[in-house]
Amino acid sequence: MKIRLTDDFDVRRIAQSGQCFRWNMIDDDTCRIVYAGRCLYMRTPAQGKLPLRGTQAAQRADFDCVSSARTETPAQDTLTLELDCDEQEYAEIWAPYFDMDENYAAIRARIDRDSDAFLYEASEHQKGIRILRQEPWEALISFIISQNRNIPAIKNSIELLSRRAGERRTDRRGEEYYTFPTPEAVLALSDEELKDCRLGYRDVYVRRAAEQVVSGELDLEALKNADDETAMNTLTAMYGVGKKVASCMLLYGLHHLNAFPIDVWVKRILADYYPEGYPFEKYAPYNGVYQQYMFAYYRG
Repeated sequence: MKIRLTDDFDVRRIAQSGQCFRWNMIDDDTCRIVYAGRCLYMRTPAQGKLPLRGTQAAQRADFDCVSSARTETPAQDTLTLELDCDEQEYAEIWAPYFDMDENYAAIRARIDRDSDAFLYEASEHQKGIRILRQEPWEALISFIISQNRNIPAIKNSIELLSRRAGERRTDRRGEEYYTFPTPEAVLALSDEELKDCRLGYRDVYVRRAAEQVVSGELDLEALKNADDETAMNTLTAMYGVGKKVASCMLLYGLHHLNAFPIDVWVKRILADYYPEGYPFEKYAPYNGVYQQYMFAYYRG
């Protein structure tokens, strides 16, 4: 199917933003995404068309997608994406995941170029990043695994864990993929099997998180609607979850768009460009979106 967008959306920038670990660019303009038990191929058709196979051609649909704006939206060029799914799957799975009800052009429009030249430049350069609405359990385990590691190592461990405990499925191109494992499936793994996923010292954190979810001690769905302080306190009370992982979980797993993860890159940004203090109140409730622009821009 083909969708036309009037809001910010850049496949490559989202894939490289550090918020998701199962997006893989398979050529210059096509991304393969594994999420919610599904596998999606997405292409920017200006670079070439996504091949349709089998019955997909009969399922093809074209429609416009205009995000609902919370503030006045500046004029936008139309972007066309091609996805190898039907309209129902897009509406049920991918549109919510891509946060299509949020208007990111309007969020960028809140930045004043004269008063904050750095953030303005970062947002313009990284235009197209969106904060995905990720499944909380997958996000929690992904960011527990991410501690003190680079992105290739994180992706490798998540793939190994999925192969060990997820379900094997076949995508619409006939290629295999593995779903992200449930908490119950993770608990069923032996210590040796978890070790084989190259988690290092994080394996005990992963197992403990699975135990808390399965027992009901940790209710991730309830945290979506909790205030930031309650969610942060709940997460940091977990074994192996510090403030950085909890902040990532708030932003990427619970979709608290005001959460502001601080790592070594963001510390440098705050020191270099906001020595008198970053204006959190001014940029609420979208500090997490602005952090993502700054992080991706500064990291280069």
